[in-house]
Amino acid sequence: MIKICLIGEIGSGKTYIARLLAGSKYPLFNADQEVSNIYSTSKLVFLKLKQLFPHFISTFPTDKGELSKLILSNKKNLKKIIKIIHPEVRKKMNLFLKKNKNKKVVILDIPLLLENKLHEPKDIVVYINPKKKLLQHHLKKRSGYNKKMVNILKEIQLKPDDKKMQADIIFDNDFNPKKTRLRAKQIIDSIII
Repeated sequence: MIKICLIGEIGSGKTYIARLLAGSKYPLFNADQEVSNIYSTSKLVFLKLKQLFPHFISTFPTDKGELSKLILSNKKNLKKIIKIIHPEVRKKMNLFLKKNKNKKVVILDIPLLLENKLHEPKDIVVYINPKKKLLQHHLKKRSGYNKKMVNILKEIQLKPDDKKMQADIIFDNDFNPKKTRLRAKQIIDSIII
């Protein structure tokens, strides 16, 4: 099995490009989607969060608004949340890999892949390299954009240059859909020979 792992800055286009690489052929694991699923379905995660942060967490399914207030009140809370949620995401990823072990290729869209050492040396790591001016514009268009929250999330990630150095492929993203689709096809074609 070939694992193609996408990494990059917040808002760089990882998820869009991961979908392009997967197309209808290859299974895709999206860590952010799994986190949302865990918050909406895991009573255990909710209870752990409620026990740790009783003044912030009150409703199940776990409310993302409550989580945002919690993180914005003290950025150290993010690391405490991560200690609860990341083992669950890792379990989901391992189940995904086990389920798809006979597939030729799988695509992994995991923002903290390098930070959490979730890859193996033989995996193909693709760094999504956005044009800086376009990245800011793209981020600000997101619903619920909060500059302070973005900065807090960036603090737990490796710096872009460190990620680039660990990548096998640099995917320059200028947010042009036609060029991006073409580049995604070129990358898949170069990997799947």
